[in-house]
Amino acid sequence: MDDRPVLVLGSTGYVGGRLVPLLLERGHKVRAAGRSIEKIKSRPWGNNPNVEAVQADMHDAESLKLAADGCRAAFYLVHSMGRPTRDFAEQERDAAYNMVRAAGKANLERIIYLGGLGEDLDDRPLSKHLRSRAEVGRILTLGPAKVTTLRAAQIIGSGSSSFEMIRYLADRLPMMVTPTWVRTKAQPIAIRNVLGYLAGCLENDETAGLTLDIGGPDILNYTELFKLYSEVAGIPKRHILPLPFLSPRLSSFWVSMITPVPMTLIRSLIDGLRNEVICRNDDITRLVPQDLLSCREAIRRALEKTEHQKVETCLFDVGSACMPEWAGAHDPDYAGGTRFDMGYKARLQGDPKKVWEVVQRIGGEQGWYYGDPLWRLRGFIDRILAGPGMSRGRPHGDKPKVGDALDFWRIIASDEGKRLLLLAEMRLPGEALLEFKLETHWENAVDISMTARFLPRGLTGILYWYAMYPFHVVLFKNMIENISSHAGTHVYSPPERIRND
Repeated sequence: MDDRPVLVLGSTGYVGGRLVPLLLERGHKVRAAGRSIEKIKSRPWGNNPNVEAVQADMHDAESLKLAADGCRAAFYLVHSMGRPTRDFAEQERDAAYNMVRAAGKANLERIIYLGGLGEDLDDRPLSKHLRSRAEVGRILTLGPAKVTTLRAAQIIGSGSSSFEMIRYLADRLPMMVTPTWVRTKAQPIAIRNVLGYLAGCLENDETAGLTLDIGGPDILNYTELFKLYSEVAGIPKRHILPLPFLSPRLSSFWVSMITPVPMTLIRSLIDGLRNEVICRNDDITRLVPQDLLSCREAIRRALEKTEHQKVETCLFDVGSACMPEWAGAHDPDYAGGTRFDMGYKARLQGDPKKVWEVVQRIGGEQGWYYGDPLWRLRGFIDRILAGPGMSRGRPHGDKPKVGDALDFWRIIASDEGKRLLLLAEMRLPGEALLEFKLETHWENAVDISMTARFLPRGLTGILYWYAMYPFHVVLFKNMIENISSHAGTHVYSPPERIRND
């Protein structure tokens, strides 16, 4: 086997996060690329001796070239779906051209790209996102590397956007009013089979330079998928009423209010469902033979992993875990714009380890230790504004990792027993951080602090900060006291305002 590493772009995403351990299992060396090395290192496979973590940005050609240098092949598993931007097609185009340049400079032999199924027809043109995915595939072929394009429809697996949308809608709504997209035929594929095809293409040179359609054995529409899910989940049959005048935008809104899937991603999924996505060739079944899971079996396995809290990756894994530049700046306040911060600290008597255990359990069903109705109200407003809201919850287990989504925050730093730093992903007129810090002074004494930092965007951002300030004062003081109570410690020194002057 070639000893050179394989580059995985999108290594901490839904597909990439599952592909890396499979490649390692098959004996490949992996160079895992991402914007945050800390996020890569925090994955279960991140410290494997056969994994090299590198920092790379798809919009930074030089970083891509360095990431690809010395590799024999690359998996291109990145996309802009779900990101709140109107120029996603231009971003995807820019990233693809950067990849072509990097592949040429690094003498990459192969690129394996996961795109989307669908044909651009006169009476039913491709959606913007499917058209963009097809364009990316064409751009990648402009370079010297041989490109294998795998075109897939909906991916069914625990944590996938398609599966989670079906699961939450079916679990929560006995009756659904939908647009006519529920009648469009599709050929879903299990995530297990997607991973098998990706790894198989790397190991079979015959697939180089080919465009291959991948799908499961079943062709069905969303009405049939909802029915199948209800049977497997053991819930009553769901009734669906398709309405021709229900627009994709309106559908996206109500689906986002019911499910934790981001509205921007839902809009892309629903808009794409007007296109029939069925495999036009089955060459992949000869080149990379494997047992294909039926939709019933794929749903059953996804439900089992969800119920046993063994979801390896999920759609919420996509997101930046990088520290904002402004947060690390030490310039005077008048240099580089206005920045606000406020916080409270207290000294607790008790076991510091128990205090940390309580801190890292924050969010999700546990809540935020004070004012949960206020947090939920803020989350509801955020969902109306097309933000993530509180519906994402927290990752499974008591030890969230760097890069994990936590309600409408994302963890960008976690120093065991000392620090938890969250980056706000809710809709805001600016950027915000929330930091918890613990400092142990002696065996049974620990200082705990909570600090909010905010970089406002324009006058709206400044007004927002001052409007929220009274709520922060009440929340922070009581959250610290309740964290102490949950940890079984005594508040030796009551919460007081942190002074920065």
